[in-house]
Amino acid sequence: MSNTTNETAVEALFKPFVSKNLQVANRIVMAPMTRGYSPNGVPGADVAAYYRRRAENGVGLIVTEGTVIDHKAAAASPNWPHFHGEAALSGWSNVVKEVHEAGGKIIPQLWHVGLTRKIGDLPNNEALPIGPSGLNLSGEKITEPLTEKEIGDVIAAYAQSAADAARIGFDGIELHGAHGYLIDQFFWDQTNKRTDRYGGDLAARTRFAVEIVEACRRAVGKDFPIVFRFSQWKAGHYDAKLAETPQQLLQFLTPLADAGVDVFHCSTRRYWEPEFKDSHLNLAGWTKKLTGKPTITVGSVGLDNEFRSSSGDAAKPAILNSLIERLEMEEFDLVAIGRALLADPEWAAKIRDNRTDELLSYDAGATKTLY
Repeated sequence: MSNTTNETAVEALFKPFVSKNLQVANRIVMAPMTRGYSPNGVPGADVAAYYRRRAENGVGLIVTEGTVIDHKAAAASPNWPHFHGEAALSGWSNVVKEVHEAGGKIIPQLWHVGLTRKIGDLPNNEALPIGPSGLNLSGEKITEPLTEKEIGDVIAAYAQSAADAARIGFDGIELHGAHGYLIDQFFWDQTNKRTDRYGGDLAARTRFAVEIVEACRRAVGKDFPIVFRFSQWKAGHYDAKLAETPQQLLQFLTPLADAGVDVFHCSTRRYWEPEFKDSHLNLAGWTKKLTGKPTITVGSVGLDNEFRSSSGDAAKPAILNSLIERLEMEEFDLVAIGRALLADPEWAAKIRDNRTDELLSYDAGATKTLY
């Protein structure tokens, strides 16, 4: 990837996107990025202003940072925003209002961290972390496997959050099924050793997610968009694979698509890398090819290094030629921007208006306090 700024026409990024349940003014999505600026789980006016700035500068669809569902062990920080309780939902209602006034659309990412939470983490330090088999991402047994009743309670909490999202005016929801968090722990054979209906082969291990999607669909109706984010990699296990072949990926995706997912958000660290040999398609490209569903690509878009490198040198703006070419070929439908948009709220407007010489670099330390 070059350090030079964008040198190609970008019209494809600014064409409207229209699908069965989701209509967006352009193809630019703000990727979900955990920030930790919601004391006691309540997003304030500063959070609303943070999202509004991206909307008024041309982002078509905002996916919020991870918002935790109503479960004692869903979070691992008291500053991560809740998606339950009157105070938090009132705060989110104000976020929606600000984004809509700025001409944008916004969906919350609904999240449970599972066994990435450590014993004693706040809030609710008395609550033990949960997972399908009680195993963390390193394979260590931390707690007992979830019972089927406990699984049902978590599914109901997701559905309630989905219903609340629709009630307070969000434009859809995203379910966080990636990066080694709770839903993904059911997918991965290293963390799911169950022998009941929530375990088994790859397709069988989607049952927990499928039941969440189905419950959310019942809660919001047939026309409310449900986006599902998934990944091959896990935090700290960047070479992990759920699917080694396109055939396995099809086995994994089919139950989720059939359950009611409208859009798949395919999380990779570098969008330009092929997912399987003998094909140029990335994960979003393969997902669209196999399911026919719209997809969002993501992974170091607009920057010259991937996210694990960002703790050192600043990531500089990079050319978008390859991304635009792939979007024009309809390999994927939408493009999620992470660190570049975190560093520069005006990223989309600067790209649209050919002000690429004004793009800001990303520095992991400097952006921690940005709103």
